[in-house]
Amino acid sequence: MLSVISYPLFVVSVIVALVLSISLFPVDWLAFRPEWLGLVVFYWTFRAPAQFGVLLAWCLGLMLDSLEGTALGVNAAAMAVVAFLVLAMHQRLRMYPLPQQCLVVFLILGTNQMLVHFLKQMVGADSPGFVYLWPAATSAIAWPAVTAVLDRLNRKLG
Repeated sequence: MLSVISYPLFVVSVIVALVLSISLFPVDWLAFRPEWLGLVVFYWTFRAPAQFGVLLAWCLGLMLDSLEGTALGVNAAAMAVVAFLVLAMHQRLRMYPLPQQCLVVFLILGTNQMLVHFLKQMVGADSPGFVYLWPAATSAIAWPAVTAVLDRLNRKLG
């Protein structure tokens, strides 16, 4: 567990996640893009639950709503749920080995994707099937790399 948190790294990681969330991606691969902001919210809530929580996650989700041009509150609600779920189980998460953490990332970000999908359906979006769950799977695959990079940078900067 990290004892010192680098707030500049937090700000940079959020900016990078927001940029990656709206960056150009090949159209055929768009469904496979990881949920970058969800990974960052998961990481910082997991590593520093006293400093980062539901309200901050909601604000970051609101920023993502603004950038994506979706209905305000869709991503905000989903990010708040991610932070809440991580806060509810962060003590157990620390004990899990990395493969089990990847599974939890998939489950929590899958819940995030289902909530976003449901809320978008409520406002009229149409996307059939379970394609919306691919970002949760690719996020789980990316979790070890994201954790390793942010942990290393936080140790150097913190």
